[in-house]
Amino acid sequence: MTSVMHMTEPPTRPGASVARGLERAETSGARAWGLLGEVVVPLGAVLAAFALFSILLLWIDRSPLQFVELIWKGGFGTSFSIRNSLQRMPPLILCALAVAVPAQLGLVVIGGEGTLVLAGLAAAAIAVPFAGGAMPALVVVPLMVGAAMLTAAVWFGIVAQARNERQVNEVISSLLLSYVGIAIMNFFVEGALRDPNQPSKSSTVPVAASYLVGEIPGVGVHWGLAAALLAAVLLHLLVSRTTFGFAMRVVGGNPRAARSQGLPVERLVMTGMLIGGACAGLAGYFEVAAVQGRANASLAAGYGFTGILVSFMARHQPLGIVPVALLFAALSASAGLVQRRMDLPDGVMLLLQSTIFIAILVSQALHGSRLGSRMIVWLLRRRA
Repeated sequence: MTSVMHMTEPPTRPGASVARGLERAETSGARAWGLLGEVVVPLGAVLAAFALFSILLLWIDRSPLQFVELIWKGGFGTSFSIRNSLQRMPPLILCALAVAVPAQLGLVVIGGEGTLVLAGLAAAAIAVPFAGGAMPALVVVPLMVGAAMLTAAVWFGIVAQARNERQVNEVISSLLLSYVGIAIMNFFVEGALRDPNQPSKSSTVPVAASYLVGEIPGVGVHWGLAAALLAAVLLHLLVSRTTFGFAMRVVGGNPRAARSQGLPVERLVMTGMLIGGACAGLAGYFEVAAVQGRANASLAAGYGFTGILVSFMARHQPLGIVPVALLFAALSASAGLVQRRMDLPDGVMLLLQSTIFIAILVSQALHGSRLGSRMIVWLLRRRA
């Protein structure tokens, strides 16, 4: 005779279901807050920065609405404005990538400005012996690109080696090396590589026309824009779709745990820094071969420093860097129009960028705390 056993669930403790519900709410809240942080937090920081800047404009008897209108007109209002904005995007994207790649490893590198300048000098130095265009472009152009990227990679590599061997903070070393790079450029541009036909402004001999970078057909912007966009896509795939990118993120999350699991932390740091330096070097090459046509003091235009802000605002996501770079390119392109129409000083856009940067840092600090996730949990509880 077969007896049927009726299995009953063990009795649950009072409040256990409520506890599980709260736990799921907290998990959902943390996940929702993380997703919101990718878009909403940076946008909120920018809006907060504009609000604070509007208060300053009202205090000096200027119209915030006119300010925004002129930014739109100077950045996107006409075909010339759009081309001007797009022209400024490549160095911003590439310098931001030079920050974003090391950031995957938990590094904060702010030496893109001097690295770009030094890379531009290296590219121009390759072209100086062939100022008449004697050598074929198929030979000289790859040498210019290689010299720029290699010089910048080595410059970033010094920072990585100092951190790996002596635990030197990369913020300090990269910033100091940035000023050293600018000083080296000034030394050669005002000395051995100076163009004797330019007595009023120190610069190298102009790059031969056959070695310059042309424009994208129908766009009116040099090919550096396409190269920067391609670099952003490739680095996105590298960071998010490869084992190497996963290892970088593990090191950035917890270097001690990564080392205990056998990951070559020092090698990953060096490789990531070399990639970031190569991005800054590519920016220096295009500034010489597509914009300036020579190496001079105009290479230090602030793209390296603005790239730091672009990368932080994009949360160090390579694809997110592209739209943020477009925003700051428009701000830069419209600066002259804003200054003339509203009778504002030259540093008005720098002040706005500084305000945005502070707002981004504050927003990221709040987003990294438990305050935001607790707010989401509270909202979920209210809905329940």
